[in-house]
Amino acid sequence: TQKSGEPYLSHPLEVANILAGLQMDIDTIATALLHDALEDNPMTKAEMQREIGPVITELVDGVTKIGKLKYRSKEELQAENFRKMMLAMSRDIRVILVKLADRLHNMRTLDGHRLEKRRSISAETLEVFAPLANRLGITALKTELEDLCFKYLNPDEYEEIEGFLASTQADRIAYTERVTEALKEHLSRNDIEADVSGRAKHSYSI
Repeated sequence: TQKSGEPYLSHPLEVANILAGLQMDIDTIATALLHDALEDNPMTKAEMQREIGPVITELVDGVTKIGKLKYRSKEELQAENFRKMMLAMSRDIRVILVKLADRLHNMRTLDGHRLEKRRSISAETLEVFAPLANRLGITALKTELEDLCFKYLNPDEYEEIEGFLASTQADRIAYTERVTEALKEHLSRNDIEADVSGRAKHSYSI
């Protein structure tokens, strides 16, 4: 079981679900389901290759190796260098994607840890994993990771901003729609073909 008391299987299923939402390929989703298999089970790499095949085994092995990297702090090891090391260790970018999804689900279930652990994991996530998601252009992961880190590192400020956003949501949506429509109309009048969309800034960004 997890620290939260949930069945352990819930974690790999949720990691796989995150990657399915990103429309990843079958091998990546299978890797998500098995990403802790070499580390947390008495299965060897050779056994996995025989039973599951070389592609998924190599991806799982890559996730396992990255998981063994120890990030200490911004002072001891620059976050940028750590991100570069992770990318260099991964011969297949799908390994990084599985690791990002793994970290996102860990952040979603962080309440089961003691306060110091929540803060240290959040600091590491904000310095390493959120910028990595940003560099890979996965805005949805970056945004959620940042907001979850904000929640645990600055809980009072997080609650204040979340409360404000909730109380002004209808007005903000209406305003964004008005501006979007006005821009579309202006562009159309000037024979400019364009897609216009708008969104609210998320809590950490604010």
